[in-house]
Amino acid sequence: MNRNLSKLTATSLALTAGWATALQAQTEDVAEDSPTFELGAYEVSASADASAEGLSLPYSGGQVARGGRIGLLGTQDYLNTPFNLTSYTQQLIENQQAASVGDVLLNDPAVRVARGFGNFQQLYMVRGLPVYSDDMAYNGLYGLLPRQYLATELIERVEVLRGANAFLNGAAPGGSGLGGAVNVMPKRAPNDRLTELTAGVQSGGQSYGAFDYGQRFLDEQVGVRFNAVQRDGDTAVDGASSYLGLVATGVDFYGENLRVSADLGYQDHQTDASMPSITIAAGLDIPDAPDADTTVAQPWTYSNERDTFGTLRTEYDLSDYVTAWIAGGFRESEESASFANPTVNDAAGNMSAYRFDNVREDEVKTGEVGLRSAFTTGPVGHRISASAAAFQSKSKNAYAMSDFFTPENMVQSNLYEPEDVAAPAADYFVGGDMGDPLETERVETSSFALADQLSFLEERLIVTAGARYQKIENNSFDYNTGDKLSSYSESAVTPVGGILFKLTPRLSVYANYIQGLTKGDVAPETSNNAPVENAGEVMDPYKTEQYELGLKFDTERVGGAISVFQSEKPNYEVVDQVFREANNQDNLGLEISAYGEAVEGFKVLGGVSFIQTEVDDHDAIGAPTTQANVGFDWLVPVVDGLSLDARALYTSSQYADAANTQRVPSWTRFDLGARYTLPIADQLVTLRLRVENVADEDYWASAGGYPGTGYLTVGAPRTFIASAAWSF
Repeated sequence: MNRNLSKLTATSLALTAGWATALQAQTEDVAEDSPTFELGAYEVSASADASAEGLSLPYSGGQVARGGRIGLLGTQDYLNTPFNLTSYTQQLIENQQAASVGDVLLNDPAVRVARGFGNFQQLYMVRGLPVYSDDMAYNGLYGLLPRQYLATELIERVEVLRGANAFLNGAAPGGSGLGGAVNVMPKRAPNDRLTELTAGVQSGGQSYGAFDYGQRFLDEQVGVRFNAVQRDGDTAVDGASSYLGLVATGVDFYGENLRVSADLGYQDHQTDASMPSITIAAGLDIPDAPDADTTVAQPWTYSNERDTFGTLRTEYDLSDYVTAWIAGGFRESEESASFANPTVNDAAGNMSAYRFDNVREDEVKTGEVGLRSAFTTGPVGHRISASAAAFQSKSKNAYAMSDFFTPENMVQSNLYEPEDVAAPAADYFVGGDMGDPLETERVETSSFALADQLSFLEERLIVTAGARYQKIENNSFDYNTGDKLSSYSESAVTPVGGILFKLTPRLSVYANYIQGLTKGDVAPETSNNAPVENAGEVMDPYKTEQYELGLKFDTERVGGAISVFQSEKPNYEVVDQVFREANNQDNLGLEISAYGEAVEGFKVLGGVSFIQTEVDDHDAIGAPTTQANVGFDWLVPVVDGLSLDARALYTSSQYADAANTQRVPSWTRFDLGARYTLPIADQLVTLRLRVENVADEDYWASAGGYPGTGYLTVGAPRTFIASAAWSF
């Protein structure tokens, strides 16, 4: 492990051990010194969000939960809310050996994983619109998680809310989230003591080791959870390697009226010669994807990111009818990278690239306070929620580029026969001091939200109404002088309306109207290898609108939803080398999802998403019309402890350019897995084996992900993953 990770691991272990020892001693003191004192008898269920409701219970099969966090409205059962949410569980994450949030979200038929603009940031396309990984929420708070990639070892749930959500969550500070939201819930100490060691390996020889510890103390009121993981070595892509180190500690207290949770984490993620994003020159047909087994990246390219982050959330029952909460969090990040993302210039696959180096430092602080009250007025029930939230981020940036005008000075290679080229000097176009970057962007948001969920007819009819007042301030500063370049301070009110009616206790129909709101985009430095005239200019914030109608069902074994939706959003592009609002994107979609244990020992998970996008009578970039997932998990009855699973992913064709002349072919991927659990000396060992992309198909996995750009990413090759987990 590197020095920083080793220090934080040791510190976290010491804190965890100290807490555990102190709590154990206190438990023993209570037992020995105060034998007549007894706490009230109640059973504690691990609560990742310090709420009275705790986490939603797993649905039949355990791969998906019955509900999840609906922003300001709190944790709710999926049959009781007029919004579309799926919550993927830790059980699914472990059994699929998912390494990142992106791996988990591959299970969602409405989501596909793409790539951030100019870097290796994971980006999630939800309903045809991007959710940047730095716009994920952590226990309900934006901006706290590592900006480009998040390991799964600290995760209890990955919750996907499909659709606009400005009222529910507030405006995502990174400028995305118009098509959905992703919320990550951290692990908590379970009711039963947990100690687990895991070791594994994957194609290319990358090794993996993890430690997971959890225990509750003081009559189960206090819990401690500690996770550590390290991945290191070459990947399944020849020539590429990566390193990941993560430590995370979570502590929670669950009392009669008071609930508290606190988290502290550190992640170090490093990649070398990873497969880059690839742009196809205008006028060319999309070429065949290259051999995914071999990177086309230059060996000197890399990306390093280190993040320290934490949260604290407290909830207190002021009375039987009123609960107050307060939450806060922080993140400090450092990034450095050197990229050479190529452009394919002809049908033979010849391509060119320039070197782009950058450094970035982020400092994020955020918090919220709120009240929730439940009462009745005559035959009408009320659940009123109110909150005030604030967010601030400061970013320091600097960059340096090589010559991108003179072909002989650029990096020349071939898509199908890549060549290693010496790194050109990054001194042609420079912004800021790479050794001491200045602050270049500051984002501040604040909001106040109020909602009432009214219930009628013995809670068969639930009406949701509310509004959020949101203020967004954004300032950009010159890379070289620190002088302010542009700024704005704008506010908006985003309303919400929803209605849900239970036709039966297990069948609900719903409709909603909700808006999306984001800060204005920042004009990029370059487009088509040329400077953008208004580079660094901050655009005004803008709204989107969404209407949705759906049906939710629960057969006790299989649950799911069917929904139709329509949304509209403004679109920003570089036009004549000026970044500005160019048009609107209209989306019309149909989604069907299902999950559960269809028959005993046979789990299902999947669905299909159809979406029609329109931008000036053309399909939007990177928005396939059809996405489908089918997954099965089978507990083999004739072999005790053996389970087999299979998954198929299908994505229809999509376009890489606004004019719809560059059509990216459809792709299908098959994954297989097996696990075997056996007792050894009163302890459990679980062996897992997984093969992803079984047929070793070479395919373009995504197009674009950043407005107006159509770069492509290569799908991962056939990858074998094996691990052994020892629980004791």
